[in-house]
Amino acid sequence: MAANPVKQTPPRAVGSVPIVALSALELRDRIASGELRAEQVAEAYLEQIRLREPQVQAFAWHDPAYVMYQATEADRFRGAGRPIGPLHGVPIALKDIIDTARIPTENGAALDKGRVPSKDAVIVARLKQAGAIILGKTVTTELAFLAPGVTTNPVNAAHTPGGSSQGSAAAVAAFMAPLAVGTQTGGSIIRPASFCGVVGFKPTFGAIARTGILPQSQTLDTVGVFARSAADAALLAEVLYGADAGDPQSVAGPFPRLLDLTLTPPPVAPTFAFLRPIGWDQADPQLHAAFAELTEALGERCFEIELPEDFARGNAMREVINFAEMARAYYRYGQASDLLAPETLEALKKGNATMARDYLAALDWQRVLSGGLDKVFERADVILTPAALGPAPAGLASTGSAVFNGLWSLLGTPAVTVPLFESEEGLPMGVQLVAARHMDGRLLRSARWLTEWAQAPEGGN
Repeated sequence: MAANPVKQTPPRAVGSVPIVALSALELRDRIASGELRAEQVAEAYLEQIRLREPQVQAFAWHDPAYVMYQATEADRFRGAGRPIGPLHGVPIALKDIIDTARIPTENGAALDKGRVPSKDAVIVARLKQAGAIILGKTVTTELAFLAPGVTTNPVNAAHTPGGSSQGSAAAVAAFMAPLAVGTQTGGSIIRPASFCGVVGFKPTFGAIARTGILPQSQTLDTVGVFARSAADAALLAEVLYGADAGDPQSVAGPFPRLLDLTLTPPPVAPTFAFLRPIGWDQADPQLHAAFAELTEALGERCFEIELPEDFARGNAMREVINFAEMARAYYRYGQASDLLAPETLEALKKGNATMARDYLAALDWQRVLSGGLDKVFERADVILTPAALGPAPAGLASTGSAVFNGLWSLLGTPAVTVPLFESEEGLPMGVQLVAARHMDGRLLRSARWLTEWAQAPEGGN
């Protein structure tokens, strides 16, 4: 398997800048102004897919003719002078556990091969209402759990892209999509974003309704987004936010204007609370060195914290909840055990063996630990912590460890990873930021500030 593929230069450009290198915000604005047509954008992304997809294999379903049909209709709609939405003409890739009407949604599972829903998931309806173009369905691990799909890491094909939203992260990283949607139950937004070198944003639990999306854990499943900047992530997430009657745990709002908050400079530089999470001793020494340099450069803007010992139980409690609820949600799949991977079967076995008292106790821990973060966020805007143990592991047999992500999935806090570091081998390593629940706008604004500060000519000082 080849490593470090040569980066392709797309043939269609605006001036000297390839269309696929434009941010989602730039695409939106240029399409709205008429500088670009949706057809031009679609053609550029289809060409990039033709160049990169044979190696990356990010898509579970993709139909160029359907993409061009949508783009043509988008241009006709705008040309008629009708009001356009906030994502008009912008291509979006969707994880293949998100129902799409008349388009296959196979959940990465042999049992669902050929499954074609008759109705769109709520978030797909919102995307269409906003004018987005559905670019395709991206590869997921089996039933959005641990058994890997076929996707490779776009930075180095000999390494995992992470999971379970691997195709969505890889599509954005390979410039085959400007934006993509995924989900996280353990670490399935933050980890693949870190491994592939893109921004991954997991909102506050319940901010985005999950109606029409394969349920794994009603207490943990969270819809998130992939982008190449915090502002682009805000643009997409803002369209997706909102409750739906089909998801009783979704939050009714009101919701902040994420994009405005992300683009508005903070009145003062954010304050970061650096956390060495449980599992820090397992992390790559290069990650240790990178965080030491980062926290030193941040100076008085950053202070170190330690969470109470009880937080060490967070990952185990999340697993109890996940497996118990997974056993219920995936009951029909468990009846066809010969079609499931060993990782999935083992999780279902553990879930079926979970005692009710242990499950309820784990839910209690979720509530107890949530309150334990209040004092941290009285002193800091966000927590600064690693997104993964290091760069993407070699090989495709595993999607990597989610040890640095599970706690935040348990607590339902918003989290984002930004690609600030690179290993000696040229592989990305992400920085994870975490904010208090419902402080999604503050989180993305802090992520944007940190990215721009780190990229400043003076080296962030």
